[in-house]
Amino acid sequence: MVVKLKSPRNFSYEEALSIFPVVRDLTAAAVQQVAAITRRADGYYIVHVESSHQAIVEQWTREVEALGLEVKGLWLVDWDCGDGYYCWRHPEPSLAHFHGYDEGFAARVPIN
Repeated sequence: MVVKLKSPRNFSYEEALSIFPVVRDLTAAAVQQVAAITRRADGYYIVHVESSHQAIVEQWTREVEALGLEVKGLWLVDWDCGDGYYCWRHPEPSLAHFHGYDEGFAARVPIN
C-alpha cells in the first residue's frame, strides 16, 4: 500500500481548471527553452547542454510546486483533489484525466 503524504492543498475540479492555463503556459515556455538549447547545442559541450536543460526543468518544477501542485515527471503535473489526482502531461490540450493515489499515470481515466 502506498502511503500518501498530505499535499499543500486539495483542488476542486473547478479550481484545477482555473489554474490549468498557468501550468500549461509555464510548461510550454519551459519546453520551448529546452528546445532552443537543444537546437543551439551544435558545437557545445554536452555537459553545458545537460546542465542548462536541468536548470530549466528545476525552475519549472519550483514554479509548478509553488502553485500547490505535484510534479510527477518531466512535464507531468498532478492536482491533489482529496480522492486522488487530476493528471496532465504536456502537450495535452486540457486537464481531462484522473488517477487514484495508489495508481499512476498508466492507470489514469478520462474525467467525464
